[in-house]
This record gives sequence, C-alpha cells and structure tokens, in this order.
Amino acid sequence: MAQQSDENYLTTAEVARRLNVKPETIYAYVSRGQLTSVRARGRRGSLFAAADVERLAGRSVEHPGVVERIETELSLLQDDELYYRGRLASELATTSTVESVAHLLWTGELAEQDPFPAPPESVALARAAMNVAPSSARMTDQLRIAVAVLGAGDPLRFGLAPESVMAAARRLLGVLVDALPGETTVGTLGARLWPKVSTQPPQPAVLDAALILLADHGLAVSTIAARVAASARANLYSVVSAGLGALDGHYHGAATTLAYKFLERALQDPVEALSDQLRSGEPVPGFGHRIYQQRDPRAEALFELLADSPALHSIQNLTEKVPGFPNSDLAVAAMMHTHGFRPDAGEALFAIARIIGWTAHALEEYAEPGLRFRAAGIYTGLPISAGPDAPRQRRP
Repeated sequence: MAQQSDENYLTTAEVARRLNVKPETIYAYVSRGQLTSVRARGRRGSLFAAADVERLAGRSVEHPGVVERIETELSLLQDDELYYRGRLASELATTSTVESVAHLLWTGELAEQDPFPAPPESVALARAAMNVAPSSARMTDQLRIAVAVLGAGDPLRFGLAPESVMAAARRLLGVLVDALPGETTVGTLGARLWPKVSTQPPQPAVLDAALILLADHGLAVSTIAARVAASARANLYSVVSAGLGALDGHYHGAATTLAYKFLERALQDPVEALSDQLRSGEPVPGFGHRIYQQRDPRAEALFELLADSPALHSIQNLTEKVPGFPNSDLAVAAMMHTHGFRPDAGEALFAIARIIGWTAHALEEYAEPGLRFRAAGIYTGLPISAGPDAPRQRRP
C-alpha cells in the first residue's frame, strides 16, 4: 500500500484533472491495464503512480484535438531521409523483400518471410468482385471493391489480436495481387504484381523496391483515416477501405497519375510540356514536397534502378528548368514509362504498398484507448432559434 504522503502517487481526483477526464474514465484505464491502482493507507480511495499518469498524459489520451499528436514507432522523416523503425528505407528497398519489410513494420523485427498466401477460394471471390466493375474502372476501383467483398467473406475479421490482424493482412495482400487481371505467377509481391501491370520482361526487384519505399510515410491523410477507423475498432478490411477512400483524392493517390501524364508529354517535347504546364498556372506535377527540403530519398532510390532510360533523361532535362526537385510520384511515373506499365498502375502500386503501412498503424492504434480521436468542433452556423415560449417581436 502507498503512503498518503508519498509524492509519487496521485489521488483519483488529481489524476482526473491531470488527464482532463471524468473519474469513471480512470477506472476504465485500470480495467484496460493502462493504469494500476493501489490502496491508500489510512483512508478510502485509490492512488495511482505519478509516473504512469504522466506517461498516459504524454500519449494525449482522449484530449480534444488529439488527432494533431499521434505517437508512432513506425516511420521517421528527418533530414531528407525516410526511416522504417530506425532503418533507412532506401537501403531496405535494395537489400530486403517486401514481405520482410512488412514484418519489420508490423513487429519491429526484420526477418525473412514466406510469400504472402493467396487461398484459391479467396482469389476467386476477389476476382468475381473485380469483374463486377465496369470496363472503365481503374485498378484501384477493383481493389476497393475486392477489399469490401473479402471482408464480408471473412467470418473472423473482427478478431483484433495482433497475430490475427497480421495474418489477415498477409492474406489480403496476396489475394489482391493474384486476383488482379493478368497472368498469375509466384515469388515476391513485386514478382507477382509485375504481369498485372506490364507485358515487358519481368524485373521484380524494381517493383519490390517501389513497394517498400511507398509502404509508409508518416501520418499522410490516408494513414490518419486508417488510424481513425482503427480507433473505432474497425476490422482490418474496414481500416484498409478507409485508407483507400482517402487515397482516392486528387491531392493524394492521384498525384502519381498526374505525374505520369505530364511525363508522357515531356517525353515527346519537354519544353512544350513544361510551357503548357506553367501556362495553366498549376504546379508542375512530380516536383517538390511538403516535408522534404532538398531531395526525396524515395525518388533517388528508384532513379538508380532505372539506369539509362529515356524517362530519366527527360526528368534530368526538366530538373534543370524547374525549381524544386523530383519526388516519388515522378519517379514512379518514370518507372511506369520505362517498363511499359498500365497508365493506372501507379495508383494501384501506391495503394497496395500502403496497405502494409496502414496495417502497421492499425496495430499501433488497436493498442491505444478506443475512440480517442474526438476533435473539438467550433460551431459557426446560424444562431439558435428562439423556443416556442419566447416572446415574439412585434413588427413595426
């Protein structure tokens, strides 16, 4: 039992004030194992270790506006570098498989992994769902439909234990890639994706590297959407669906397609393409970044894999004339042109890669208190109408 005078312990009322919550919420934390209570000697009530309370407060639990502060151990963007759990993503892209990097993001351990499984019955279900889409549907539309149907077909989808979530993620990634139109093959995820996006001779190392480099990137808007869904204890399929919904915006996932179309024009005439873009008043697709200051390390890593391609020469020409630096969207676009990818393959590649990251963020969020994303709204609408008993004003 703790001593009443022990300064290392706080009363229930003191904890409630420190965390800005109601007293009953504190006991919910106790039941979840996030706080430990001890009996106060010589008086009624419980005491709580101040260090535990401060640690919980530092995680911004149930504070209004918590969406602005989300702690994560997954990726770090610092000094124009990208790290996954302390490891350079650009090095992982050329030394590890997609499957092992996914395991690193999900568990913190980098180890060789088997290919993602794709049960035939699940592939058939996903393919049937994709076939329902109209002929104008993009690959990302097919992925979105398949994720929803696969979730509906998984009776164990509500299991949120880490092993259950990771098993579902492995299966989902394997099934989605194998179900896409095109030849089905074996190997790493990049090897399996290649015949779905290109008819040229396979170079799976290029796709594996791109999938690794795009797997996670801090708290992008789609990642926040995925974490909000996970905070409500949505299952993995719903978490991925939330991420895919945010990814579909033209400020996010569509950036690769815009870069692809711009580069297509630049391959014909870089000066004319740049002139037309500048005349439109819109930013030049594929250049600059909100976070990186001088370089995008993901783009540089992908450029090194493209060797002496015409697309790379066009980008070098453009870089001499455009303020800023090429980003990953332009690098993916260059990869697509170099290897004859489908025009909509860039967004699909981005979506498949991010499922790895969204799963990692979901695992983190499932370990946090539920429903912690509750930003305070500031009402700016019409004044409240007077009730029926309020005196009416007489017209002049």
